[in-house]
Amino acid sequence: MAFDGIVISNIVDQLNKTIKNGRLYKIAQPENDELFLTVKTSEGQYRLLLSANPTLPLCYLAKDNKTSPIKAPNFCMLLRKHLNNGRIISITQPKFERIIDIEIEHLDELGDLCRKHLITEFMGKHSNIILVNEDNMILDSIRHVSAQMSSVREVLPGRPYFITNTNNKLNPVATTKDEFFENVFSKAQPISKAIYQTYTGFSSLAGEELCIRAKIDSQLPANCLENADKEAIFDTFSKLLADIKAGNYKPNIVFSNNIPKEFWAFELEMFSGSNKTSDIAISNYESISDLIRDFYKKKEIYTRIHQKSADLRRIVTTILERDIKKLDIQERQLKDTEKKEKYKIYGELLSAYSYDVTSGDESYTCNNYYDNSEITIPLDKDLSAIENANKYFAKYNKLKRTYEATTILIKEVSADINYLESVLNSLEIAVSEDDLNQIKEELHETGYIKSSKKKNSKKISSKPLHYISSDGFDIYVGKNNSQNDELTFKFANANDWWFHAKQMPGSHVVLRTNGKEIPDRAFEEAAALAAYYSKGRELEKVEIDYVVKKEVKKPAQAKPGFVVYYTNYSLIAKSDISMLKEVED
Repeated sequence: MAFDGIVISNIVDQLNKTIKNGRLYKIAQPENDELFLTVKTSEGQYRLLLSANPTLPLCYLAKDNKTSPIKAPNFCMLLRKHLNNGRIISITQPKFERIIDIEIEHLDELGDLCRKHLITEFMGKHSNIILVNEDNMILDSIRHVSAQMSSVREVLPGRPYFITNTNNKLNPVATTKDEFFENVFSKAQPISKAIYQTYTGFSSLAGEELCIRAKIDSQLPANCLENADKEAIFDTFSKLLADIKAGNYKPNIVFSNNIPKEFWAFELEMFSGSNKTSDIAISNYESISDLIRDFYKKKEIYTRIHQKSADLRRIVTTILERDIKKLDIQERQLKDTEKKEKYKIYGELLSAYSYDVTSGDESYTCNNYYDNSEITIPLDKDLSAIENANKYFAKYNKLKRTYEATTILIKEVSADINYLESVLNSLEIAVSEDDLNQIKEELHETGYIKSSKKKNSKKISSKPLHYISSDGFDIYVGKNNSQNDELTFKFANANDWWFHAKQMPGSHVVLRTNGKEIPDRAFEEAAALAAYYSKGRELEKVEIDYVVKKEVKKPAQAKPGFVVYYTNYSLIAKSDISMLKEVED
């Protein structure tokens, strides 16, 4: 995630368009390292969150309010004293650093007009929120930094405020072509690294993206590039800065397998166009604040759900591994029964030619009248021909019984394995605690985990995923086996179309027809959803079966999600659903 100077420039641009000239109506400190400012403007009220959290420093315009402690912390009280009802007169990003400087004009205790700066530094473990007066002296900060903690700069009341530049980086907004060539192309480092280690506000992601846009290998040493490559890099750098200065931002989130992967203030060409893979989806945003809020919300949901599903995942994986071992043993046993027909033939031939077998022989060679070939039959010299024949018939019957029993067991264990793999697939696409509870309840009902003594009477309200095709048709996707059954047999109409990945665990997908003729594109998009929400998601292409829903049947006593169909169409689909819009029902 690149919360770099480029993203911060986008935030500053948004804040200047929304809260500049607004008045600070409320100041709250809901967390030890977080401020929540309510700003009133002529166009309405805004809530600004400033976080100096060491692991996740953030800034964005929030939609919801946050609960504050009953007793405000000392730093919050100081801000209220100095800044309440103050007017925001400027919002800047000094030297293109990961810093936002909010300048506020207010009346002091004597009624004189004065200015203060609320400066937020987004620098990982060194993040801070600092109140500075117009003489550039620190009045206080949300986190004090003494000389014992830092030999570079003290952040304490009464100390001068300055921005450290220990890496001697340059301001990209004020750079020249000569300065760029001299400082970047003199480094014996990969070109992407040389860029972000030369200029403030540039992350490793930004350096890599510039190389992708310039069509230059990012790992080439900066000091070994040809002149044409140098010109291409600088031209790409200049175009990016021109877009920043003009405010032409295009914030977007990159999803990998439905999980938030990256975000930036501009389109990331490393994930789009010819660089886009089947597991990548891109969501564009009008507002950088909406993007940041959604990114971390979805990231948190995925992390939290993944953690909460760990116990279920472990239980299912343990049972699955046990069943796979069991299947391997059973398949070896089944392979051993392949000899049964040979023993049957031995018995029948010995019975037929018993008059010709000499007592005490260790083998007997005769004509096999089944295929007219010569065959040699091993014998127990202590037994007669008929006794040897009965011995082979006994072996045949034993292996036949083993074959019949093992065939049934293999079918049962294979069904268990397919079911458990479908549960793991459901756990991968779960997005809420209700989804997990529904999967847990399903495992209770199928006997894979013990039911709790107290039965939960609360109805689980998890619903299938809902998408709208490019042509406006509704497409529904089951997130687990219980939903798959309900979607297919209770929700779908007889003439709706039903989709499923061929011979692999996956979601049931229903394309609503509403009595209309379905265009080819809607079929392709429904198939893409079936591929994406299947075990074959990582594959470049997945074969999808589709059929009119009335052709889909559920066998008696079948496990949840298991269906059969005897006539179907097939198509090859890619796991790309970026063209589809998900609907929140």
